[in-house]
Amino acid sequence: TVTQTASTNADLKALAVQGSVAEGFWLRAENQSGGVGRLGRKWESPAGNLYCSTIVDIRTGDPAPSSLSFVAGLAVYTAIRSFLPGAEMILKWPNDILVSHAKICGILLERVKSQVVVGIGVNIAVTPEVEGRVVTSLAAEGATIDAAGFLVRLTDTFATFINVWRDQGISHILAEWQTLAHPVGSTITTSDERGEKTTGKFAGLTADGALCLRKADGTLIEIRAGDIS
Repeated sequence: TVTQTASTNADLKALAVQGSVAEGFWLRAENQSGGVGRLGRKWESPAGNLYCSTIVDIRTGDPAPSSLSFVAGLAVYTAIRSFLPGAEMILKWPNDILVSHAKICGILLERVKSQVVVGIGVNIAVTPEVEGRVVTSLAAEGATIDAAGFLVRLTDTFATFINVWRDQGISHILAEWQTLAHPVGSTITTSDERGEKTTGKFAGLTADGALCLRKADGTLIEIRAGDIS
């Protein structure tokens, strides 16, 4: 744990470029000055929340590195659920977690050579204001845990799902993810990086984790990047 850094992901990427960090290493910062979320968005980093990154080796025979987003989502979901056993929770494609219909975490994957840096931010003590988003925190939902204590649980759940990913394959991860996510048949609107929106019915995931969307005219399309609502 460090007191202050710009970004735990940036720090781990620098170590990965040097080849000096091994799988299983975790870095936590009490404060971040330059946290970044998906699509380059700024990640608000008030003191009291969890800002951490870990690293995963890409080994021969591993599933596609992009599927680690589902591993990370399941790990964070499971850790949060252990502190909020009665809360209304749902996984939202590709790697969001909603508690009481509000965003509670952020996950960012970045590839460096034969490793993937997995950045995870979880609102623990503070609910930051995020424009255009409904946001919550573990404290706001009634949990009594600090960032350091939450990370202890998260390292365990992450290791568990990494083992499933490697030993049983992505199909097991995606099946588990689907049981905790928005149900098939849900109406979903996707937004790409240009802001173009497409609405349809959620039709499950492809074998590699793309979102299947059935449009009103019956056309089935696959979404591989973007936001959904």
